[in-house]
Amino acid sequence: LNYIALKWVSQFKSRLTLVIASSILFGVLAAFTVNDTVALMGPPLAFYIARASGLPLQFMFILLAFSLTIGSVMTPMGNPQNVLIAIASGINAPLITFLEYLAIPTLANLIITAILLSKLFNVKNARIETGFIPGEHIRNLRDAVLGGAGIVLVVCTLLVNDILSIYGLPHIREYGFIPFVIASILYMLSSNPREVLKHIDWGTIVFFITMFITMEGIWRTGLVKELISIIPFFGNSPIGRLSSITVASILFSQLLSNVPFAKFYIEYLKTVSVATQLDWVTVAMATTIAGNLTLLGAASNIIIIEYLE
Repeated sequence: LNYIALKWVSQFKSRLTLVIASSILFGVLAAFTVNDTVALMGPPLAFYIARASGLPLQFMFILLAFSLTIGSVMTPMGNPQNVLIAIASGINAPLITFLEYLAIPTLANLIITAILLSKLFNVKNARIETGFIPGEHIRNLRDAVLGGAGIVLVVCTLLVNDILSIYGLPHIREYGFIPFVIASILYMLSSNPREVLKHIDWGTIVFFITMFITMEGIWRTGLVKELISIIPFFGNSPIGRLSSITVASILFSQLLSNVPFAKFYIEYLKTVSVATQLDWVTVAMATTIAGNLTLLGAASNIIIIEYLE
């Protein structure tokens, strides 16, 4: 991932284009490799880009946090809440559906975010020579090829699976099964499987497992349903539904963080209405973007802060 990132940013020779390119890079990586992965590998990369181009460190880290959150919106595997929505909603062809609704708005917002942050931080445009040597970051060529092939294979397989779903042909309904199988094959073929296991972020995995157990317990008490219903659900018009979902997502994601709220709202939506495809995509969009409002809005923000500390 470092090689891909540095190969990309080394193509740009001015600060403004480098900033926009970095925003798109972080966002697209998050969309296809999960935002929490980019939250872990992104800080040293953002540091490297900032130091090489003379950009403020705070600016680059905030750009990283915002970009990976925004970018993760546009695919069902971009973040945990999108995975939940893709599985629980029963959306037909989720990868194609998410991209159809969200790819263009996401890319537009990544560019706008980079420009706005540049204005806020008074980043002056200037010509730069980054001097990156991307090849130096390939520590194990065999594993790098395997990893790159694995990412491409996951995306292509999910796409083919969606096409089969659209045409009513046999396909895999359990969406997470596809990356799981490919990851298992990569694990067996990697040059040092024990090292792979050792460097997995087990703390984050345990955090999500315990969080979902806790959230299910809280949901069964009925308390959260009462809180969410404070914001009325205007179910008679698409604009009303979109507004209700967006407002609830932005407000409650700050209190619960966006992944737990998405878990709650999926259950809530099932009880108040027959959710449309647009409803589910709106939940994905709103709960994800809500993560950029405060530090506690998204787990990826916490991961970046922990890494920086």
